[in-house]
Amino acid sequence: MKTVQAHDLHFSLFLTEEDIQRRVQELGARLRAQYGDKRPVFLGVLNGSFMFAADLVRAFGADCELSFIKLSSYRGLHSTGDVSTLIGLETDLQDRHVIIVEDIVDSGKTLYSLLPDLQRLQPASVAIAALLQKPDMLEFPLEVQYVGFSIPPHFVIGYGLDYDGLGRQLPAIYQLIKNNED
Repeated sequence: MKTVQAHDLHFSLFLTEEDIQRRVQELGARLRAQYGDKRPVFLGVLNGSFMFAADLVRAFGADCELSFIKLSSYRGLHSTGDVSTLIGLETDLQDRHVIIVEDIVDSGKTLYSLLPDLQRLQPASVAIAALLQKPDMLEFPLEVQYVGFSIPPHFVIGYGLDYDGLGRQLPAIYQLIKNNED
């Protein structure tokens, strides 16, 4: 599929399934080299990271735990500016190496607001792995140690990312066609 539709908008192919899987394997190998003997906790940020988190944990290939937290700041195409925690963390993170798994980092507000809460749980370390990062959109001081792809500031869906609930199931990533944004 070269284009897809979600609700009233059209999207064109941006990153193929093969490109995504190749990059996830590379990230998994880097994480294994760093954390392979530490039994880290991968902390997926729902809903968008569920596919990336599953593939990343498999690519990591060593003993680890996977847990999820649900945070949200998006409605439609735009951030609401408010980060709301919808499902809390139930895994004890004290003295554990935590790898936050995020689908996309744009302004950085969601993760920036999460980090102080995580630090209060006294983990041994915290790192961030994001499939996508929009460096031109970053508004908060945030270091993403493991980035799959740096992308321009366009709206994307697929591989877990959605537009008002649609598009998460797509194995590739699609970018909003420019004339939809006008």
